[in-house]
Amino acid sequence: MGHVLLAPDKFKGSLTAAEVVHHLTAGLRRAAPGIEVRGFPVADGGDGTLDAAVSAGFRRVPVSVPGPTGAPVRTAFGYADGVAVVELADACGLRRLPAGVPDPLHAGSYGAGEVIRAALEYGCAEVVLGLGGSASTDGGAGLVNALGVRLLDAYGAELPSGGAALRRLHRVDLTGLHPAVRRTRFVVAADVDNPLLGPTGAAAVYGPQKGATDDDIEVLEAGLTRWADLAEPAIRAADLLGPAGPGRRVSEWPGAGAAGGVGFAALGFLGARFRPGIELLLDLLGFPKALTGADLVVTGEGSLDAQSLHGKAPVGVATAAAGAGVPTVAVAGQVSVGPDDLRKAGIRAAYPLTDLEPDPAACLDRAAELVEKVAEALAADWLDRAGRGGHH
Repeated sequence: MGHVLLAPDKFKGSLTAAEVVHHLTAGLRRAAPGIEVRGFPVADGGDGTLDAAVSAGFRRVPVSVPGPTGAPVRTAFGYADGVAVVELADACGLRRLPAGVPDPLHAGSYGAGEVIRAALEYGCAEVVLGLGGSASTDGGAGLVNALGVRLLDAYGAELPSGGAALRRLHRVDLTGLHPAVRRTRFVVAADVDNPLLGPTGAAAVYGPQKGATDDDIEVLEAGLTRWADLAEPAIRAADLLGPAGPGRRVSEWPGAGAAGGVGFAALGFLGARFRPGIELLLDLLGFPKALTGADLVVTGEGSLDAQSLHGKAPVGVATAAAGAGVPTVAVAGQVSVGPDDLRKAGIRAAYPLTDLEPDPAACLDRAAELVEKVAEALAADWLDRAGRGGHH
């Protein structure tokens, strides 16, 4: 007897990935009593990465750190077999902004650095850092500051948090860098390949999502440029880049602009390797093993759109499932790509909640109920009475 493997991402603004699994399970079991259902919530490096790791067996290790504007937040890292999973969004992401009020010039990434420090002091040999959902555009300056790098102005004073302050940067002092950084493997889960600077860089492309006005973007770009100009020689003098030393500036590397430029700090100061978020997370969390014996995979996310086809969670899940010969269908709040494009991406069929509730606001409010109803329809199409994958 096979089973159905549920591997959705979150439905942003309404349900966590674990909640989607819960409601899909309820709907499937109503339609096919006795069906074996297994949950495997997924994430692509952004919001929900820590929860996905914990669902897959990582232990939650609590940490209290400053949030993006300095107010303390309770977060954690996931731990298993010497590997830590750190979710930047849970420490200092947009959803950690007090009352949700953006602070594009002063928000920082210090909290994520504090979580990494805690993981290093826990004895982790490898740190997987999920980037996404960042509230700041500080080039990762806050993150490395938490790891012992001093950012000094012309008077020798420490700079305050945020991208705007980087315009006053005069010296980057690496003498206090946490010693465990050099002996730890860092892997970054990210899905963007933007450089740090310029029209496709962190400030220009992602600043507006964090509340930055046109004037703010100019300020942030100036700060990031100063940061890159002074950090790069300090990184190279400290021999942190190893064999990757020659060639283009780190600020030009693909991914340097990820998470408001935290990608730059991860590449330069931590010597991190970048991998596509969903691919990395599926491997790390043991998705290939979870596929064993599955007849059908159900994935999904809030909006299945053109962006989803470029490295987002549902396509990553479908690709991995296809490699094991298991068909994949998707459930989503809304679907704006055609069936041909979905099939090319490995998704056999998609079930949008908007088919049941066309009003987007009502759809968000009723997401839990609608996921269960869609699961019942999906079961009628894809499961036979033995509880095995259907004939599609």
